[in-house]
Amino acid sequence: MKNIILNHQPHQTDATTMAALLASLGQDKPGVALAINGQVVPRRHWPETELNEGDRLDLFSVIAGG
Repeated sequence: MKNIILNHQPHQTDATTMAALLASLGQDKPGVALAINGQVVPRRHWPETELNEGDRLDLFSVIAGG
C-alpha cells in the first residue's frame, strides 16, 4: 500500500502505475488529465509511469473552450 496525495488529499492505493490508479478510481476515460509532482504526464505514458510513496497527483478534466 502506497501513501500518495491525490488532489491535495491523502490517499492510499495498491496501484503501481498511473494507469492502474485511474482504472481503480473509474477515471480512465477521455477528457481526463493527470499530473504527477507538478508535471503533466501524457496519456500514452500512464501504463509505464510508476507511482512512488509520497507522490503528489493532480487529476483534472480537460475542458475545451474558445
